[in-house]
Amino acid sequence: MKKIAIVLAGNGVFDGAEIQEATLTMYSIVKNGATYEIFAPNIEHHHVINHITGEEMSEKRNVLVEAARIARGKISDLAEFKASNFDALIFPGGFGVAKNLCSFAFDGIECTINSEVENAIKNMIELKKPIGALCIAPVLLAKILKNVELTIGQDKDTAQAINAMGSKHIDTTHGELVIDENYKIITTPCYMLDANISQIADGANNVVKTILNLCA
Repeated sequence: MKKIAIVLAGNGVFDGAEIQEATLTMYSIVKNGATYEIFAPNIEHHHVINHITGEEMSEKRNVLVEAARIARGKISDLAEFKASNFDALIFPGGFGVAKNLCSFAFDGIECTINSEVENAIKNMIELKKPIGALCIAPVLLAKILKNVELTIGQDKDTAQAINAMGSKHIDTTHGELVIDENYKIITTPCYMLDANISQIADGANNVVKTILNLCA
């Protein structure tokens, strides 16, 4: 039975992990006959957003503690991640990817990547194991790897940033994938498009099925 690691960026679309993308990824993994373990870095949220008003709140939260809400408490510090223990790695999206796992939301192509996130990605690539990225998460791979084919859907500014970082963006729509066969990287736009939850499920499931085929 294949085992997939999932990295979450907190809890909630505007400041953490996109919950529907995260949970539908978990569902797809199990539905397709594999298992998963969940990780998150033990760091502070960049900020906390009120998900009703969209306004920043005057409080602090921890990415690992918040991600544990989605994981139902069964989660590990990303510092403990060992690529050799897993067959693949998946990053669901959410603004937390661009705010907590890296600084793309603020610094664009000059962004920095959390060191534990970067190590996890590089270690999986070194072992030639597949990586999936949903929504905005492909920017992590564009920044770290360069020269990789990716998609975040059709957002022109983000696509231009991916190209400027040395990778190649390919426009896609709901549920479509871009597969970089050299790096074994699979990406899909999810909520980078105006999507509904059924379309998110299609995207997550397509990524998972493709990853499992690459693991075979």
